[in-house]
Amino acid sequence: MTDPNAGKDSTQDASGRRRSAPVWLVWLVAAIIAIVFGIGGGWFGAWLAGGTSGSSASNTSGTASGSSAGSCNSVQVANEVLPTIVTINVTASGGSGVGSGEIIRKDGYIVTNNHVISAAANGGLITVTFSNGHTESAKLIGRDPQSDLAVLKVVAPSDLPVITLGDSENVAVGQPVVALGAPLGLSSTVTAGIVSALGRNVPVPTDNDETTTLAGAIQTDAAINPGNSGGALVDCKGDLIGVNTAIATVPNEEGTGGGGSVGIGFAVPVNLASRIADDLIDHGKVSYPYFGVEVTPIPPAVAERWGIDDGLYIQSVDPQGSAAKAGLKPGDVVTKIDGRQANRTDVLTQLLLTKKAGDQVQITYVRDGTEHTVTATLVAQP
Repeated sequence: MTDPNAGKDSTQDASGRRRSAPVWLVWLVAAIIAIVFGIGGGWFGAWLAGGTSGSSASNTSGTASGSSAGSCNSVQVANEVLPTIVTINVTASGGSGVGSGEIIRKDGYIVTNNHVISAAANGGLITVTFSNGHTESAKLIGRDPQSDLAVLKVVAPSDLPVITLGDSENVAVGQPVVALGAPLGLSSTVTAGIVSALGRNVPVPTDNDETTTLAGAIQTDAAINPGNSGGALVDCKGDLIGVNTAIATVPNEEGTGGGGSVGIGFAVPVNLASRIADDLIDHGKVSYPYFGVEVTPIPPAVAERWGIDDGLYIQSVDPQGSAAKAGLKPGDVVTKIDGRQANRTDVLTQLLLTKKAGDQVQITYVRDGTEHTVTATLVAQP
C-alpha cells in the first residue's frame, strides 16, 4: 500500500498540531534536521537534512582552543561554565516549551534560540532558572528568525557569571568540545564529543512556516536533544564556540523524526551569534545587507547550453540593492559569489547572514555568453 505521506515531512507547532513542510533532497543518509527544543508539545519540527552543505574539512588549519586531541576535562569545564547556563521555560497561549541559554553580560543579558521563545514573542511568560535553582522572569529584548537567535534579559541584584566568548574562526575539525544545557528539561546537563565538521549550511524551519539557514554551522557529535536549543557548545577552556540549535534524527516508520540525538548536531558559530546578539541588544533588531535580486537555479541542460557548470539566473533586480549598484541586470547568470560556486540559493542566503553593510564581495556572472567579475559593496536593507 502506498503511504500518502511518503516523500513528505511535517512540523509540529507548540500545541502539537501537524503542519506540512517542504521536502529537501536527501543527502545526509535520509536524516531529518530538527529544531532542538521543548517538552510538552514544544518539539518544533523535523526537516530532511539534504539541504545541509559545507565541507567536513573546512578550516582544519585553525588552532583549536584547548586540547586538540583526546577529550576535554569535562569536570573542570562543567564547574566553570554551568553557572553561566540557564534553563528557559516558556508558557504562552500556543503551548509551552523548554530551552537553554547562556549569560553573555553580567547585567543579565542571555542568548538563546528564537524558536525557544517565539511562542511568547507576542505575549506569554518567559522564566529562566539558574544552575543554583534560582528562578527569575525574563524580558524579551529582541529576536531574529533569520539566524534563529534571540536575547533575553533578567534583572539581577548583583553581577551574574558570564560565559567567555571564544573565536569560531579558530575551531578545528576533530577538536573535543562540551555541550551544556537542559535536554528534555533536565537542567545543567553536560555532554562531550568532538567537532565533526565545519561550514554546514543547514535549512531549518522558522516563523510563519518558512525556512531559514543556519549559515556555516558547526557540526558536533556531542549529545544534543530537545531542550538543548540555545545552550552552549564550548571548547576545553570553557570558551563559547557555538550556540546549539538543531539536530539530525533518523526517520521513523511514519517518515517523521525518530526522536533524540544520533550524534549529528549543529551550532550557530559564536562569531555570528555574538554579532547578532550585539545588534539585538543595541537596536532591538538585526540589520542585514540587501542584495536586491530574485534568482532561480538554472537546470543542468540550460547550463550546458550556455557553457557553464551551473548558476543562478537573475529574474529581477531592485535598483536599491547591492546587485544593481554593481551593474547586475535581469537575465545575467551568477556563477560565483564571494568565491563560492553559485549553484543554490542558500549560497546567497549565507552571504547575507554572515556579511554586513559595507563589506565587499566578488560576483562572477555570465551575460550574453561572456563571463564578467565585479566587486559589489553590500548596502544596508532599505
